[in-house]
Amino acid sequence: MRFPHRRAPDEPTQQTGPAPAPPRPAPPLRPQQPAQAGVYDWQQDTDWQQQQFPPQSQSQSQSQSQSQSQPQSQPRSAAPKNIGMDLWRRMSLDQEEGADFPPRPPTGGLSYRPDTVCDGWSTHTLDLRLASVRGQQHRWDGRPREDDAAAAWDPNTGTVVIAVADGVSDARQPHIGSQLACRSAVDELLKQVREGGGFVTDWQKLLSTVHWQLREQAGRLLRTPDAGVAETAELLATTLVAGVATPTPEGVHVALLSVGDSGVWQIKHEELYPMLGGKTPGADGLLSSAVQPLPYVPRDYRPLEFRLEPGSVLLVGTDGFGDPVGDGRGMVGRLFADQLRRPVPPLGFAHLLDFSRETFDDDRTLIALWPRDRERTAP
Repeated sequence: MRFPHRRAPDEPTQQTGPAPAPPRPAPPLRPQQPAQAGVYDWQQDTDWQQQQFPPQSQSQSQSQSQSQSQPQSQPRSAAPKNIGMDLWRRMSLDQEEGADFPPRPPTGGLSYRPDTVCDGWSTHTLDLRLASVRGQQHRWDGRPREDDAAAAWDPNTGTVVIAVADGVSDARQPHIGSQLACRSAVDELLKQVREGGGFVTDWQKLLSTVHWQLREQAGRLLRTPDAGVAETAELLATTLVAGVATPTPEGVHVALLSVGDSGVWQIKHEELYPMLGGKTPGADGLLSSAVQPLPYVPRDYRPLEFRLEPGSVLLVGTDGFGDPVGDGRGMVGRLFADQLRRPVPPLGFAHLLDFSRETFDDDRTLIALWPRDRERTAP
């Protein structure tokens, strides 16, 4: 078929009918793009049909022509691969991966106590990640997660307030004690920060506030007007690390106080090392699990204060994290020093914390703070 306004090269020039339409302008040139298999490109269609649909034999053509009168069903697309099973599988740090099992629900008359919690947000000067995961032993026994954590931010001073607590397993309701200690500590610290220009003004008041909050809660649970310190400890004993990170012209000023064996670490120069708290080895070289928890208030305490330098990471956590980390030079320490060089997504942070390591099956809670560099000044 030929169009009226077109002619063969050997035809004589003659005018018939209306004048021919002007030729279309050539499309703008585009850089040559690599061909994608199975994708039709209207600007690069010379060989696409031949590549995707090779010549058919005569028998194939006949059978295809016979079936053209029948409606053709669309080819079924492949089912999407379920990557969740592999992507979120617990990371095993042992040579032989141990047998996994479905966690049992927590018991004890709780309305709701999640197996895992995580959080993450950023201010103009700091990135924060928080996670608390139930240990394998508690998952197997059906006991609730006894760790807890809390974090808040004062917009006037830019100060970030954090708290981490580990309920003592020998107590009867340790999960209540750890949760109450974190919430009451953060509330008291926020009050002091707002009144003190971003800084803690009275550490003794902080400890006293948590002490009395625990005793009042014990009184409600025991239905007694005045629960003693020993009664409260038997019911709600908990460790605590609480403090603030305050932005200053010289950098981020950190001040932390620890009661019990929860601790503080720092990642600096690609190495993880302990700074405060944690378990101390005895004369036999073994780590002792004996602690003096809240509601007992220590007579002598000294807050840890330092400047969090750019490129470093502050870690505050319970002994479920501290025990496998040790001095930071082992496998777990190297793992976290490598993976936490920059902020990770909150879900990834919780997944990293839920690693599998033989004999380390306690609850784990960790808060991480990164000073924001010039490239990440906006939250």
